[in-house]
Amino acid sequence: MSQSLTHLDALGQAQMVDVSAKAQTLRQATAVAQIRMAAETLVAIQTGNAPKGDVLGTARLAGIMAAKQTASLIPLCHPLPLHHVEVTCEPDPALPGYRLQATTRTRAETGVEMEALTAVTVAALTLYDMAKALDRSLVIEQVYLQRKQGGQSGDYERPAAGSQIPSSSEVPHD
Repeated sequence: MSQSLTHLDALGQAQMVDVSAKAQTLRQATAVAQIRMAAETLVAIQTGNAPKGDVLGTARLAGIMAAKQTASLIPLCHPLPLHHVEVTCEPDPALPGYRLQATTRTRAETGVEMEALTAVTVAALTLYDMAKALDRSLVIEQVYLQRKQGGQSGDYERPAAGSQIPSSSEVPHD
């Protein structure tokens, strides 16, 4: 790996990357997570019969709020002016469970991947918390960046399932 580590200074100490010389460009990222549960739990959530109330609405709101707090949670992450955050929770009876997706957008000097990943992870954790009274066997899995657009390194789309995942030297870095 010939790239320098941007989050380390000359002495090897952690540092926030200086992005002040970079142009503000439109950037967007989408992250995905899934949460597996008993079929009965899925039905209870879909029919609004969870003891803690609106599971999906609460999970979506938690994801949006989390995206806005990413720089407070992740060391060295730049605070960004988020222009759009969308969190969706779609049932997947094949799991059974839910597929959660978070999309974040901004016009800034650095990307919004961490905000999308934070949003989808906190949404999944909130879904877990709201449904744990029904089912202690819930499993959060498959948290990943689906795509990113914009920035110096260009666009990225996660390969389809079963495709060869590129090595770290082939993946663009912002």
